[in-house]
Amino acid sequence: MLNRILMLMSLCALLYHTSCTSSNGEEHKESEAEFLVTTPVKMDTSITKDYVCQIRSTQHIELRALEKGYIQGIFVDEGQSVKKGQLMFQIMPKVYNAEVQKSKAEADVAEIEYQNTRSLADSNIVSKNELAMSKAKLEKAKAELALAKVHLGFTEIRAPFDGIMDRFHVREGSLVDEGELLTSLSDNRKVWAYFNVPEAEYLDYKSDVEAEDRSEVSLLMPNNKIFKFPGVVETIEADFNNETGNIAFRATFPNPDNLLRHGETGSVLLRVPLQNALLIPQKATFEVLDKKYVFVVNEDSVVQSREITVGAEMPHLFAVTKGLHENDKFLLEGLRLVRENQEIAYNVVNGDSAISHLDLYAE
Repeated sequence: MLNRILMLMSLCALLYHTSCTSSNGEEHKESEAEFLVTTPVKMDTSITKDYVCQIRSTQHIELRALEKGYIQGIFVDEGQSVKKGQLMFQIMPKVYNAEVQKSKAEADVAEIEYQNTRSLADSNIVSKNELAMSKAKLEKAKAELALAKVHLGFTEIRAPFDGIMDRFHVREGSLVDEGELLTSLSDNRKVWAYFNVPEAEYLDYKSDVEAEDRSEVSLLMPNNKIFKFPGVVETIEADFNNETGNIAFRATFPNPDNLLRHGETGSVLLRVPLQNALLIPQKATFEVLDKKYVFVVNEDSVVQSREITVGAEMPHLFAVTKGLHENDKFLLEGLRLVRENQEIAYNVVNGDSAISHLDLYAE
């Protein structure tokens, strides 16, 4: 029995010694752990802001009937490219042809009467007033003939410019009234992209007069591909929308391949420069109640949390506008391994080096 008691006491002593040794080793190991610390990088860079846009053709019109009648012929197809002056629709012209013939006959009668009256006036048989009235009747008859020819011409609907046909609203044999919509025609050789810009960003855009390339933009299409032709911001509307606080910009894009069509959507990508921006890696920050913080290391090697304000976001980077200075040191990694006001051992990593190892491309 005594031997068993001595053996148990020896085993407990051994376990206690082992536990103390292990605990001291872990504490010693923790105290010797070194953290990576870096500083913000101050540099000129730029960010790309995207704005949802509506694409419009530079010329997009509705083609309507100018005369009442039956559609006698349709000489184009939906989606077809047409040339200026090309015949597209023909309204039955029989009534208008008859009007032209009637007006021509009346003009011929008026011409004969005028010639007879002028001969009589030359012989002083009739007065000059009668000659003037005869001439006026002739001019009226000619005007009515010209008007009849115009109405006859309106039975032919021709393309006013080169463009692409939209869907038809009538078919051959349809009875149309004056002003009825036939189809639409779009000139897509150049397109306009309209997008809304908030007031603050508008002021930044207008105040940056030194950046000559600010007006050049790109277009992100709905298939997440960049349109291969860059555009230019050419127009800004005169008034802000009082309800949204936005103002409309208009960018013009060349469209030689007719890839873009009227009514499409997309996103205009506008590059915005940042002067003397303080850049830090996103992984060096943490959030508490929608506010962003970093662990700043002071002169005594003690970490303290500090709230920051992010002015712009880039891939893997934040541009800080408030809360950090250029020479501040902050924890780069191991944010979950430290506590507030904890003293740590650390190695300083150059800010440029820390950023260069991130998976990004920034200008």
